[in-house]
Amino acid sequence: MSYTVTIEPIGEQIEVEDGQTILQAALRHGVWLPFACGHGTCATCKVQVIDGDVDVGEASPFALMDSEREEGKVLACCATLESDVTIEADIDVDEDFEGYPVEDYQATVMEVVDLSPTIKGVHLKLDRAMTFQAGQYINIELPGVEGPRAFSLANPPSRSDEVELHVRLVEGGAATTYVHHQLKVGDTLSLSGPYGQFFVRSSQPGDLIFIAGGSGLSSPQCMILDLLEQGDERKIVLFQGARNMDELYNRELFEALDRDHENFTYVPALSQAEGDASWQGFKGYVHDAAKAYFDHRFSGLKAYLCGPPPMIDAAITALMQGRLFERDIFMEKFLTAADGAEDAQRSALFKKI
Repeated sequence: MSYTVTIEPIGEQIEVEDGQTILQAALRHGVWLPFACGHGTCATCKVQVIDGDVDVGEASPFALMDSEREEGKVLACCATLESDVTIEADIDVDEDFEGYPVEDYQATVMEVVDLSPTIKGVHLKLDRAMTFQAGQYINIELPGVEGPRAFSLANPPSRSDEVELHVRLVEGGAATTYVHHQLKVGDTLSLSGPYGQFFVRSSQPGDLIFIAGGSGLSSPQCMILDLLEQGDERKIVLFQGARNMDELYNRELFEALDRDHENFTYVPALSQAEGDASWQGFKGYVHDAAKAYFDHRFSGLKAYLCGPPPMIDAAITALMQGRLFERDIFMEKFLTAADGAEDAQRSALFKKI
């Protein structure tokens, strides 16, 4: 049995299957609703029920207070329908968002490689092509791991029947431990996608800088490869941060792109290279490399940040001190069990702030 949900103020009507949440149905119909955690703990997907009956599901009492429940508010990621329903949502979709619907796929593991001592490169072949926007991510199911895990796509949209993931081993992380120690070539996995609001704002003028740390390189890699394939003529600078040379993965790829494209520049930075005489590049944190390259002046640029919370926070501070403001900064912040994310055992959080 299915019901209809009407989403105001856009007036969109979608069918919601029995047991399907409002958020799941919306994404699978190509209708974007704001969300982050996907399991009722962050309150990003809070909507107002105007008419109809809804089961609030397993929404956290901290994310959805009793007073809000009485007012008819629900979390779209948990709420299921008990009748036809009308909701009001805070929808502010960027004009550059392409809005591809979420679908389910089967994937075969084609290759698992060591990118660094702590990061695996996982290459999957899909049962059919997936249309996605560079910078988006997928949710993947892993054997023996409760709930899906989110990983950013590293391959450009032109390789639509493939999935490339960069997976960092997280202490205490069930999913990343499985990928590093048990996943093998020939395994089959279920995944869904695409998800996410991290993408290049192509309609907005200004040269581009990407600041990436750790496995956060995956989304910038995808976006940069897509931009260069499309012949984008804006200047693009990638700042890649790592602790040491062993952790600075895919360096050869970006050095080759730097040589082959006049509008692309690659700047790697090592934060623990003070005693390494063999390293001739920037020594220090990646946000300091960006400050040095642009002489502390970032106005007129568009910045895309992807990586762990400390790197993101430091980069935002540096950019804003250099006269770049919130409207020109876009990010994906990775919160995992190692960062103390609430309920991170169930789902990796990709949270835009």
